[in-house]
Amino acid sequence: MKITEVSVSPSGFRYWLLILVVCHVVTSCISLIFVAEYYRRLLPLAENSASHVLDAAVTAAPFALLSIFFAIRPFNFGYAIGFYLFTLILDYLWLLELSTFQYDHRTAAISAFASGIAFLAPTLLLNLPARPPKFELTGGQFLMLLFAILVVSGVVLAIGASYNRQFVSPLDIYQYREQIALPRPLSYAIGIVCGALLPFAYASFVQLKRYGYAALCLLLLGLFYPVTLTKLALLAPAWLLFLTLLSIYFESRTAIILSLLLPVLVGLLLALLHKLALVPEYPFLVYFGTVNFRMIAMPASALDFYNDFFSTHELTRFCQIGLVKQLLSCPYEEQISVYMQESYHLGYFNASLFATEGIASVGLLLAPLSALACGLIISLASRASAGLPERFVLLSSGLQLHIFLNVPFTVALATNGAAVLFFLWYVTPSVVLRNARSTTLQGHIDAIFR
Repeated sequence: MKITEVSVSPSGFRYWLLILVVCHVVTSCISLIFVAEYYRRLLPLAENSASHVLDAAVTAAPFALLSIFFAIRPFNFGYAIGFYLFTLILDYLWLLELSTFQYDHRTAAISAFASGIAFLAPTLLLNLPARPPKFELTGGQFLMLLFAILVVSGVVLAIGASYNRQFVSPLDIYQYREQIALPRPLSYAIGIVCGALLPFAYASFVQLKRYGYAALCLLLLGLFYPVTLTKLALLAPAWLLFLTLLSIYFESRTAIILSLLLPVLVGLLLALLHKLALVPEYPFLVYFGTVNFRMIAMPASALDFYNDFFSTHELTRFCQIGLVKQLLSCPYEEQISVYMQESYHLGYFNASLFATEGIASVGLLLAPLSALACGLIISLASRASAGLPERFVLLSSGLQLHIFLNVPFTVALATNGAAVLFFLWYVTPSVVLRNARSTTLQGHIDAIFR
């Protein structure tokens, strides 16, 4: 039975959501204790102690109170991305008290807190009107668009495979990925196909109950792994299936909360079992390192690295954006990820909007204004998806949730196709998706294959 607001009273459902969010906050913080224990050699973290844990809890607690909004606000794309970035800021505030970097921690904490509020305010609280009259595809045009996406994805995959196709272990991808040299237009095309087009098509086919074509979308996504050697391509099919399963049994807000709570909780349980010598170290660290560390803790810790680096280096003033770099002088010739690798030797890692468009571009004092601007753009994206089925919005944006955690806002919009996805939402006919088995729609499908 699917858990919805119909099955319980509205107040009871809000209590259920609040309990889930509180469990997520507590689980995330406990998980970070184990992250500090197992990954202190990689991250600049002090040893766990009662005083450090207490200080971390005190620092993170005021921001954790904002979790109440996820129990009372309706679902939309802003709710989904807001919950993920809420978790990022919460985790950073916890890790900040353990950081051994010497920048101004108090100012950084205030800036992160303000940036989180500045981003969440428009994404959760700004009530924009429903989508205005617009150009909207007909049922037949929409189906043709979906099949065109499959064709384009196949072509891009074939071109990418002509440049690189290596079947290597996920544990070795960083060693081989640096050797991959794809043309820039092809890299953009792969990012848009994997980040926007295929998830959009998958969500559409699921909503239309065309599960064979939905499976084909997942297959194409997985086949991009040998081309790109990225964990996003490798894990994308499983992640979308996981979100689909959650959306079958739970209402959308519950599904979003559980999409982070459950994976982190599994890692935490494995950590406890490993402590009791019931689980060997190797399988435990593979899961915990992938989910609790790489997926959750590392994007939060990236703010720590960016704060340290830009406390002693000149700000970028958005020159990491190609167009800005062409118009203005830039103190950095290479991408920021190159300087992160040279300074900290942790790989060529990027970071979220709070680090790149905030800390790196404008500094700690103006970072909340940058976060506010990004939040306003996300609120427009939520408006573009207004009227579409919640499950469709959840599934089609499923990969973007992780993309926004790990890359700059402008990169997510352009290189990873978020802007394309927002446009597709705008032209998607909501009536077609809400009447998946209507006679008219079935006629369009039959006509395509006639």
